[in-house]
Parts: sequence; structure tokens; C-alpha cells
Amino acid sequence: MLDIQIDRADGGYTVCRPVGELDAFTVSQFRQALADLVGKNRLVIDMSSVPFVDSAGLGALIGGIRRARELGGDVAVACSRPTLTRLLKTTGFDRIVTVTETVESAAAALDATASSS
Repeated sequence: MLDIQIDRADGGYTVCRPVGELDAFTVSQFRQALADLVGKNRLVIDMSSVPFVDSAGLGALIGGIRRARELGGDVAVACSRPTLTRLLKTTGFDRIVTVTETVESAAAALDATASSS
């Protein structure tokens, strides 16, 4: 089971927080949530409550980020789980999107990207 929490933060960004495993059984729900958020200019995806991600989940994450960027948005990922962070770095995911440990540092990365544009 996957629960997806969406919060609007004071800093002008949206936080998408999936809670639960992100796998072939839950990926369509996650993909739909990301599709609903692609119009947001600044999105932080907080993966800290996701204990497991399979290739389908990783693909949905990459696809959601790609769609958001195509529409002019910016995305950063927060993850405080060392095993998941290691997976994101091993797969090269951190080369296509900023991966930080906290939502606050991900938001700061979005601010830095916006000010350098």
C-alpha cells in the first residue's frame, strides 16, 4: 500500500511525499500523483518514507521529473534513507536531479537553481 501526501510549503514549492513501497503494484498511483503535479513550478519529492523502490518505481520517478521539466518546472529529491540514497547514486539518478538529505536542503537547491537561471 502506498499513501501519497501533497503539501504546499511556505517557500513557494510543493512537496510530494510517498509513504510505503514504490513497486510494480503501487507505481500507477505514484505516476498519477506526479502527473497531477507537473504544473507546479517547484516540486520536492520526499522519498524519506519509502523503504523500497523497484525499477518500475524508479522509472516513474524519472518520467515524472522529465514531464515536470518539459513544462518548465524544476524538481529536487529529498531522501534521508541511506540505502535508497545509495541506490539513487549508483544508478546515476543524482546526475539528472538534485538529491539531498532533507526537504529543506532540496528546497534550497531549487532556490539556487532559480536564482542562477
